[in-house]
Amino acid sequence: MTSLPSPPEKRLGLVIDLDTCVGCHACAVNCKEWNTGAGASPLSDVDAYGAEPSGAWLNRIHTFEVTPQDAPAQIVHFPKSCLHCDDAPCVTVCPTGASHKRGEDGIVLVTEDLCIGCGLCAWACPYGAREMDPVENVMKKCTLCVDRIYSETLPEADRIPACVRTCPSSARHFGDFNDPESNVSRLVAERGGIDLMPEMETRPVNKYLPPRPKTTQRTPSATAPQADMPKAEGGFLGWLDAALEKLG
Repeated sequence: MTSLPSPPEKRLGLVIDLDTCVGCHACAVNCKEWNTGAGASPLSDVDAYGAEPSGAWLNRIHTFEVTPQDAPAQIVHFPKSCLHCDDAPCVTVCPTGASHKRGEDGIVLVTEDLCIGCGLCAWACPYGAREMDPVENVMKKCTLCVDRIYSETLPEADRIPACVRTCPSSARHFGDFNDPESNVSRLVAERGGIDLMPEMETRPVNKYLPPRPKTTQRTPSATAPQADMPKAEGGFLGWLDAALEKLG
């Protein structure tokens, strides 16, 4: 079995904001594109355009309807990938050392040349964050785009995981949790970042920001007539002239 390293100097990971995630799947698509088209091992697809497509994805988005007792119902989109746990059971159960946690930054990786496809790590992971590649028969998982975040050929702005770079609602954030001044540390402190399934005692590095409470107060309709606004005559320019006239 594989042992875990001493506490790393860096603890790189993600903060995912469940309040602003819109469930667009852009993170999952860009993750697959980067890991398939860049220097990493391809993520296989089987019968991609057929009746029963299947394949390996490192990031998946689940959608739930939540109905609190004292608040209106709401939709919550829940992205899920490897959490790069401090006490990663997927590492300690691996019989070949293929699954390992890096000592320099805490990223959990799989050395595919050593993976025998036994699936023990997937059984040990309480989050279902590992997937067996249906073609290569080795385990695949999120790498935090380790080939990207340390790349000296990319612009500084692109040296973040592909999922973070592509998120249109800025729901995903990347940084060092060992740095109290990092953006991820500040977000967790300010918004009360939470662990996924803390009762499993895996101490996940990635954190989730809970959705903000919703209000039952109704906002005025955008199409409701405004008593203090002039009527639009002569198209938009006519409306603009009337509005400026009213202001001055």
